[in-house]
Amino acid sequence: MTDISHNTLTLNGVEYVRKDSVQPGERLHKDTAGLPFAIVRCRNAGVHAGYVQSRSNGTVTLYNSRRLWRWWSAATLSELAMEGPLASKLTEQKYGAVLPIIELTDSDVCEIIPASETACKAIYAVQEWRNK
Repeated sequence: MTDISHNTLTLNGVEYVRKDSVQPGERLHKDTAGLPFAIVRCRNAGVHAGYVQSRSNGTVTLYNSRRLWRWWSAATLSELAMEGPLASKLTEQKYGAVLPIIELTDSDVCEIIPASETACKAIYAVQEWRNK
């Protein structure tokens, strides 16, 4: 079944959002309410921040994930998870685009660090880093 309304399309139970209707940093999923926000460190895939949707079947699934390339304003990922990046240092951070969903292999995940609401807001406030 297909349902089209405003800037979304639902096809076979999956909701798709028009690319031109999403602003950088805007949440892409509507179903993150109640999901824990965390920073996930991997052995091979780098560091990600997002909402932990599930950890099962050999994968950790994150919604609205950002890959964190540089976090100059925190000494450790634990500090970043608790306090977020310093407001005065936001332009020095390098965080990738918000991905609607990413699946990380459970064997690659080293740690899942629960993050504060303050850190969550600050991480999404950092402008998307692009190699232009």
